[in-house]
This record gives sequence, C-alpha cells and structure tokens, in this order.
Amino acid sequence: MSQLSLRSDTRQTQTLTPRLQQAVRLLQMSSLDYVRELHETAARNPFLDADEDNAAVVAESSSPERPWSGDASMHDVASAAPTEPAPQLAEQEHEAAWERDTWLQPPSAGHRGSDAADSSTSATDTMAAEVWLRDHLHGQANVLPLSRRDHALLFALIESLDDDGYLRLELDEVAQAVAFDPAPDACELSTALKLVQSFDPPGVGARDIAECLQLQIDQAEIEDRGLARQILAEHIDRLAQRDIAGLARRLNRPAADIAAACAAIRRLDPHPGWRFGRPDVQYITPDVVVRKVRGRWLAQLNSSVVPKVRLNRTYADLFRQHREARHGELAAHLQEARWAVRNVEQRFSTILGVSQAIVRRQHLFLEYGAFAMKPLGLKEIAEEVGVHESTVCRVTNNKFMATPSGVFELKHFFSRAMPTSSGGACSAIAIRSVIKEMIAAENPAEPLSDVDIAARLARQGLAVARRTVTKYRQMLKLPAVEQRRGEPAVLAASFSDASTQVAEPTTRCTN
Repeated sequence: MSQLSLRSDTRQTQTLTPRLQQAVRLLQMSSLDYVRELHETAARNPFLDADEDNAAVVAESSSPERPWSGDASMHDVASAAPTEPAPQLAEQEHEAAWERDTWLQPPSAGHRGSDAADSSTSATDTMAAEVWLRDHLHGQANVLPLSRRDHALLFALIESLDDDGYLRLELDEVAQAVAFDPAPDACELSTALKLVQSFDPPGVGARDIAECLQLQIDQAEIEDRGLARQILAEHIDRLAQRDIAGLARRLNRPAADIAAACAAIRRLDPHPGWRFGRPDVQYITPDVVVRKVRGRWLAQLNSSVVPKVRLNRTYADLFRQHREARHGELAAHLQEARWAVRNVEQRFSTILGVSQAIVRRQHLFLEYGAFAMKPLGLKEIAEEVGVHESTVCRVTNNKFMATPSGVFELKHFFSRAMPTSSGGACSAIAIRSVIKEMIAAENPAEPLSDVDIAARLARQGLAVARRTVTKYRQMLKLPAVEQRRGEPAVLAASFSDASTQVAEPTTRCTN
C-alpha cells in the first residue's frame, strides 16, 4: 500500500496556468469573436483602449462645432448647459412655439399634394417590407372566425414550425406548450394541424417531406395525381434514387408514366418556408491575404481584422505615481491590459508565421489549383515556425486565407498523404479534385460508378479503394451513379453545391 502511495505522489502532471488557459482559448477563436472579447475587456478595464469603427461617427454626430471628448470635465458640461427660464416665460414660449410649428408644418399625409409627397418621401419609405413565414401564417389565421381557444392553438402550432415550414415536434409536445384547461385532445390537435396545412404556402405544416409534397399535389399541374400520391406514400426511397425501372415494375405502370409523375414531383417545393424571409448569410472576413508579388507568393495580414488596442499611458503613469496597497484591483487591471496588448501581437504574429509557411509549402496549389495540392501535416508547419503542433491546430481553426482561387480555411491546406504506384505521395484533396473532374466529364447516359472511378485512378497510379472513392464523392456532395444517370440538370446543381471547399480532417487540438 505504501509503494502504491509513493508512486501516486511522484507522478508528474502537466497543468496550465489561468493566463495560459486563456491564451489557448483566445488563439482558437475566430477574428470576429476575438475582437468582441477584446472590446468587452476594454470596456471594463480603464487601462486598455480599443478603437471601434463607429467611434468616429459618434464623435462627429455629437456636435458639429465642438467634437465630444471623453476627457471633458463636469465643469465644461455644466457650462455648456443652457440656463432654465422662469416657469411663466417658459410656458409662454412653449405655446408660441407650438402655434408657430402648427402653422408652418407641412400638410398631413391625407391632404398632401403629389408634389409635396414626392419631395418628402424617402427611398426607404417605398421599400417593400420583408414578410416572414410566421407573420404570413398569423395573418391568415387572424381573419378566420375562430374562438380564442382555437386561435391560441393555431398560434402554438405556427410558432412550432421551423424555417423550412415543417412541424418537427409531436402534437403532444405542442399541447404541453399551451396551458389549456381542459387540455386539447388528439382530435382537436389534428383538426388545428389540418387547418394550418391548408394555409399558404402549400406544404406548410408537414411532418416530413412526403407529407409536404402530398399537400402540394392538389394545386400542382400533375396529370396523374393518384400515381404521384402512391409514389410518395409507398416508394419515396426509390423516387430519391431515381429508379424509374424499379418503380415501373412495382407499380405495374409504363415507364413513361412513372417518369412523368416523378418529374412533376421534383418540381414541387420541399422547403415551402424558404419563400419567406432571408436565410442568415455568414460573411467571411479573411485573416490573411495572399498575393503574387514579383513572381513570389506572399502572405500578409488583413489589417481590417487586427484590433487596434493600446495601453492608456496617462492612466498607467497616474497609477504608478499614486500606487497604494489598497489599489490591488487596479494593479490587476493594469497587468491584464499589458497582457492583452502582448496577446494581440503574439496571436497575429503566429497566424502570419503559420500562413507564410503554408504558402511556401503550397505555392503550386496557388499556381495550378487543387490538382497540385501537396500532402501536408501539422508537424511540418510546427517545426518550421517553431511552435507546438497543437498551436498550429488552434491557429488553423476558424482562420481564413484569401487567395486568387477563393477564400479557404487554413486547415484546408492540410491533407494526408496517399501513396502512388511510383513511390511518391499525393494529397487527398488532389484526388478529390480528380474524382470531381472525372464525374464532370462523364457521359450522363453511362455515368461512372465508384468502382469505375477507382479503376481509372489505379490506371493513373493512384491506389484508392472503392469505399474511399465513395467517401470523397460524398464529401464533394456529388450524387451516386443511380442518381446521375440521365439527369444532367441535377448533376449541374450538384457541382454547384460541390464548389464549396472541403477541408481534410486534421488532428484534434490538445493541451
């Protein structure tokens, strides 16, 4: 027992100081989150100054003659304030001003002439207001002659819909969200749901894609609606696989009728909620910009993402001159401000060093595209920059590089090596690019299967298993061979989706 106790006492453990833990957390943040964190720190720390983009706008709009300054004393503010008039004089001036403004103000909107309307209407007044899905549905529910209970139940169902227009919750869960006495039964809930499903747009309130498309069949231009309903109800999996021959055999119908019904179903809208409101677009601001200067590729920091923070020398000097033992909290703030300034310099110096090392290793990719992407690991960059592997992993997380070929996450440039028949190595990104080009150049009438693609890669000296080809094709969001057969329009749309760059999974960051 004593030996076991001795071994447990002598065991070494690696611990990180709170300051180092914070540095690790900040390093793996995106630039937007990092700037937000830095501004929050500056807001509570008197020794840290952070420039904000709208600070100049606020200063200019405060006073056209004398810009506002944070150093203004209370005496200046008091002297600038107007003296208050006597109560009677103030009341007389208020009545005179009201009478003057009443006579001089322009006519109301109802009696305004066309010339006046043209001169006072701004461009924003004529813009169409954006209508969201729930507002659109509430507008239809409000005009129905329903009781308060029925209206509240409709309101609960509408608020339970997602952005696609689907009801992903069970009806019992919706009933629990409303405090009804007595609680609504299954018949009442089903009736309310049917009423929501009758609203515009068609297909709203569905529980799954089959029900969504079935709700649209009656209003769609389909010759054989019964056949379309049967396909959706019984064989939606084969519809997704575009198995026309299999559907014709199972339903004992001509293949031409099956193809026409499937084509009509594909014209329906599987996301009716997307017609209202705009999806949130996440704009990416690159941390690093790559340019070719005098025949060499150079990486530079994007100055717009580097926060401008500095130590407030005035407050720091005053604190050093009047420092006392009771000012321990201010001393902690001063230390935090100094550390924050050093952290900004260290963070972006590390990002730039890693980016420059990546550019030196992947300059052929910048010249010729994804075909020339070389295998690259975190260890290689870490040894060149002189940092730990986990640091490189955190630097490449949520950091982006702008190149002439597009904006890529830094981890996109890391890819594991795939052996070739010549004894060399090829990156997985280059192989995915080859697969994408093969599928783009194939005959739509005779598309290539994953086995065919693997055989063609082998003839080019790339030993890639069939399951690996399937994995890479799915990462590129390209459909299977059954779905690509005779569907050039769908294939073109798939290539549009596959244009988004896919990063090879890298080693997980560890402390």
